[in-house]
Amino acid sequence: MSLETEVEALRKVPLFRGIDETKLRLLAFISDRMEYKAGERMCTQGEEGDSAFILLKGAANVIVNTPDGEKVVAQAKENSIVGEIAILCDVPRTATLIAASDMDVLTVSKDDFLKLLKEFPEMSLEVMRTLALRLERTTRDLAAARSDAAA
Repeated sequence: MSLETEVEALRKVPLFRGIDETKLRLLAFISDRMEYKAGERMCTQGEEGDSAFILLKGAANVIVNTPDGEKVVAQAKENSIVGEIAILCDVPRTATLIAASDMDVLTVSKDDFLKLLKEFPEMSLEVMRTLALRLERTTRDLAAARSDAAA
C-alpha cells in the first residue's frame, strides 16, 4: 500500500475526518504498516499499551476476560481506530484484539499519537467525541445486559 493509498484510507476513518491532507500524510508517514492473518493476536488485555491501531482493511474481534472465560464484546471494522485508550490513559489494555480476517493496519506509537494530539487540537476533539460515543454505547449495552440478566 502506497503513502497515497494510506492517506485515502485514513480519510475514511471518522476520527480523522476534517483533518487536512498534509496532516494525514504526516500520520501515514509516522505510522508502521502491519499485516495480521485471521486468528492472529494484535494485543492482549492487561498488557501495557504502546500503540493504537488504525484498521485499513479487515476486522478484529474485541475480546474481554469474564468469570466465564474470554468473550467477544464487539468487532472493530475497517476505517476505525482501536487501542487508543491504553495510550491516552496509561492504563493496561482493556481488551484483547484478535484479527477476525486478514488485516492491513497502521500502528501509531504512543509518543507519536500524543504529539499529534498536542500539535493538532482538532484531533483531540475528535478523540474525545469518539470516546464519548463508545462510553454511551457501552453504558447502553451494560444496561441491556443487566436487564436481560434480571429477566
